[in-house]
Amino acid sequence: MKAVILAGGRGERLRPLTDAVPKPMIRIKGRPFLEHQLELLKKNGITSFLLCVGYLKEAVIDHFGDGSRFGLKIEYSTEGSFLGTAGAIKQAEGLLPGEFILLYGDSYLPIDYAALVDAWFKRDCSGLVVCYDNSLHIAQNNIYLSPDNRIISYNKRSPDSRANYVEAGVSILKKEILGLIPPAGQVSLEEEIFPLLARDGLLKGYPTSQRYYDIGAPERLKSIEEVLL
Repeated sequence: MKAVILAGGRGERLRPLTDAVPKPMIRIKGRPFLEHQLELLKKNGITSFLLCVGYLKEAVIDHFGDGSRFGLKIEYSTEGSFLGTAGAIKQAEGLLPGEFILLYGDSYLPIDYAALVDAWFKRDCSGLVVCYDNSLHIAQNNIYLSPDNRIISYNKRSPDSRANYVEAGVSILKKEILGLIPPAGQVSLEEEIFPLLARDGLLKGYPTSQRYYDIGAPERLKSIEEVLL
């Protein structure tokens, strides 16, 4: 299955680090963070990628090229202006297969991806979201997941009082959801599309007790250094 990585944001909270390089290219243990992420996925048998790039995109493209020197196949979708997480996927529509794994270019989730894909093929839904049980209380719960793994509600800004999981930054989606995304302008997958899918019973969860890591803020850089090889 092809993996799509959203790697086009500005990383405002990481300035001045991101004044010269895009957020996914910040060096962790001597290598760009995105390189660590791709290596994790390759170890899990995923070798075909679509990188959605925008801000300082040349730094990503020049480093990874077509992916061949990393044993990967990499394609690119480029944004001329910031389109949001859903808008970036819509922009890449012509390069997307019928179903794909979606990840954020600032997150790291060391799970068994083959097991995730296997679960996807056993569930009838438009989207399967990895849900962290938040046992370490690293963020505010934003997903209410039922005992039969249906996502009843998804809201990052005003979560359901029953919310019991946190989105872990990885999902599998059917290309058909692009029909919900307007053809132009900024659109958020998390704020506009996932809540619609949850409302219509089309979004399911894949629960995990494995915490995720991200480089979205300066204080999180040290935490991820302790995890990456």
